[in-house]
Amino acid sequence: MNDIITAIILGIVEGITEFLPVSSTGHLILTGNYLKFVGEKANAFEIFIQLGAIMAVLIYFHKRILRLIKSLFGKSIIVSGGLSKNVAWRFVIGVGIAFIPSAVLGLLFHDIIEDKLFTPKVVAMALIVGGIGILLIERFFKEPKIHVMEQTSWLQSFWIGAAQCLSLIPGMSRSASTIMGARVLGLDAATATEFSFFLAIPTLGAATIYSLLKILSTLSSADTMLFGIGFFVSFVVAWIVIAGFMAFIKRHSFIVFGWYRIILGIIVLIILGR
Repeated sequence: MNDIITAIILGIVEGITEFLPVSSTGHLILTGNYLKFVGEKANAFEIFIQLGAIMAVLIYFHKRILRLIKSLFGKSIIVSGGLSKNVAWRFVIGVGIAFIPSAVLGLLFHDIIEDKLFTPKVVAMALIVGGIGILLIERFFKEPKIHVMEQTSWLQSFWIGAAQCLSLIPGMSRSASTIMGARVLGLDAATATEFSFFLAIPTLGAATIYSLLKILSTLSSADTMLFGIGFFVSFVVAWIVIAGFMAFIKRHSFIVFGWYRIILGIIVLIILGR
């Protein structure tokens, strides 16, 4: 298949799945294997186009981010919007705390995970396990106590970060791990999703930089266009999906994503069995 078409398809897949609790890495592995786009460069491409998704988060939440920055470095104790400097710093430090667990494990075991677990079978099994987890959490954790993202405590942030470690297994989903972890800790659906989006900024940013530094010397000028196309498509699609997803979870539960994961995982296992 033409490389440009492949880049567009993978950019669409990344944009759709990065922030939904269905595993973007898992979908990219399945799609990449189907398109026969695999190997070290393919892995780097799949990581790079996450930058487009990160940019979509920055654009979508730009007002919240600017308010946060003003609260952090403004002269007044409370800025427009009622966010105090103490609360702003506590939240930013909390996101940093949440980032640490997966960053440490990722640095220690990245190569092993990529070598041993980046397979369609592992993805399928993780999709099913994660889907069951979503159904159980949505069934038994229905009374949220936190409705404002900035009210998340440092201890809660740490445990959300610990839950994010599950996403190192392809198919588990970073979004699903953090959102469901936050739901267990008492955050409502919209607040858990917002925290997951903000945590994505340092997490995906660090992962992208780390992967690119490892493979930068092996890329050629011909790869620039493909990476650029994937980035742009991912950005546009992710921006649309974020807006739609935020509207969706304010009216519905995550159950549909749980069933989607289970059905997709079973289908993949059946295909692999043949």
